[in-house]
Amino acid sequence: MEPIVVHTGKAAGMNRVNVDTDQIIPKQFLKRIERTGFGKFLFFDWRYNADGTDNPDFELNQLHNQESTILVAAHNFGCGSSREHAPWALQDYGFKVIIAPSFADIFYNNCFKNGILPIRLDENQVYELIEKANKDVYELTVNLKEQKITDADGFEASFDIDPYWKEMLLNGWDEIGLTLRYEDKITEYEKANA
Repeated sequence: MEPIVVHTGKAAGMNRVNVDTDQIIPKQFLKRIERTGFGKFLFFDWRYNADGTDNPDFELNQLHNQESTILVAAHNFGCGSSREHAPWALQDYGFKVIIAPSFADIFYNNCFKNGILPIRLDENQVYELIEKANKDVYELTVNLKEQKITDADGFEASFDIDPYWKEMLLNGWDEIGLTLRYEDKITEYEKANA
């Protein structure tokens, strides 16, 4: 995975509560077995009209939100089924950070496992960011090492993160990568117990 230390990117606001994994990546696109290629189906039912054209009213189709790498969402983001395809789709689309007041637990952990930084922030701060992001091009800087979010207008917020997940993201490790750090000891153990 790609490490996240400091990320500066365009933020898109999504003022919708209870965005579930069925909306993030609808079930008809779950036949793929690889982790890539899901971005074009992200929020499919909201992003596209019935004829396949872009829905101009959908947040991510707004010109100022195109190529955003930070998603600022409302309460309970990622609820519903526990499909890991949801973070795959978000990441494949280009999102590296998701900020919300709350997340569904399984989705929250799946983000870390797939190299996305989910950040829980105070509700008032989140809605301030959504409002700014919905007006015009809006950039945020997320400093994982210092656990801070800032913008050019003086906004600053601190966030909490479990030290385990922080180390994983700072180093770009997934759980397999973490295990492979102990490859010498694993090999030594296998030889001793063969």
